[in-house]
Amino acid sequence: MATDIKDTVQAVDAAAVMGLLPARPRLLALGEPTHGEDTLLELRNELFRRLVEQEGYRTIAIESDCMRGLVVDDHLTSGTGTLDEVMEHGFSHGWGSCAANRELVRWMRAHNEGRPASERLRFVGFDGPLEITGAASPRQALTALHGYLAARVEANLLPCTTETLDHLLGADDRWTDPAVMRDPARSVGQSAEAGRLRLLADDLVTLLDVQAPHLITATSRDDWERARLYGRTATGLLRYHHSMADTSPTRMTRLCALRDSMMAHNLLAVAARGPALVHAHNSHLQREKSSMQTWEGRVEWWSAGALVSARLGAEYAFVASALGTIRHQGVGTPPPDTVEGLLYALPQDPCLIDARRLATALGDTPPAPRESPWFGYAPLDPAHLAALDGLVFVKDVELKSR
Repeated sequence: MATDIKDTVQAVDAAAVMGLLPARPRLLALGEPTHGEDTLLELRNELFRRLVEQEGYRTIAIESDCMRGLVVDDHLTSGTGTLDEVMEHGFSHGWGSCAANRELVRWMRAHNEGRPASERLRFVGFDGPLEITGAASPRQALTALHGYLAARVEANLLPCTTETLDHLLGADDRWTDPAVMRDPARSVGQSAEAGRLRLLADDLVTLLDVQAPHLITATSRDDWERARLYGRTATGLLRYHHSMADTSPTRMTRLCALRDSMMAHNLLAVAARGPALVHAHNSHLQREKSSMQTWEGRVEWWSAGALVSARLGAEYAFVASALGTIRHQGVGTPPPDTVEGLLYALPQDPCLIDARRLATALGDTPPAPRESPWFGYAPLDPAHLAALDGLVFVKDVELKSR
């Protein structure tokens, strides 16, 4: 068996990844089993550089707030803001403090200098404006969409005024109260005002679509696509807040599913521009159902990757990542009877594995699942191997100074 496993392993580079796939995908998704480790982000950066240089990729999409991501993209394409400002305001979930993310933005901006628009690299945050503790107010997305339309269509076509939106939205802290995540009764998501806002948001998105020929000519396709992002975000946030007010046993399942649905719609918009490298947690990119243990029990939902794969077929590819140790988080050497343990014994590091060939080599009885002593690391599920287009394995993730 050991010889068979060795035959599935090669160095990590763009050509090797592409060699595992039947054709160049519109979305090449690279997952990670934990967040915030620069070792994994540096590997992502190197792969993206090679995809740009060798495969013509122009976009990277990461698991960060889609509205904040516009700050990064504006910096890359037009030089707006300083690097420090972009790292502070252009990322959610604390990703702006990661040295590897800073280096990614710096390199992409340098690459774009002096290049025509068609050759510039683009950055996308594809997560909604959501955190584990709650969700953003829909104000930014709704008012941006309304403002785009108000400047370009006849006033009598608009379903409401800015003043009406402002009155219905009220104070933002009503929407962002972190206590709502555990106490649905505190949510405004099912209030009369929120219900009216959902109808108005739908009307604004419809107006954006039916006026597309005029709007694209009057501005640009990029500006119209950005307005569509505003629309997706506004309607998605209002759905999410509605479900935050839900008191049924399916509340957390619905919230998890809605988040990944927002991700999926943003990724489908990226795919229309394609090709792009997508980077996020394995659980958001896998083709199987995702699961999580919450304070309300175990929940399962279809990930963004599963939703996108169902739509794009072979134009979506998923390469997961697994690792051996994160000693600074208490994750030690993997047991030898796990997939990670078998790969840890090999000399290559990091390495790319043909996951389907590895699944065949392991036979009908896959290794035992690895257990993690730290909640922030999700081990590879051996049962998922055959559904992967590839697997990147990193032996040791070390703590790097920030």
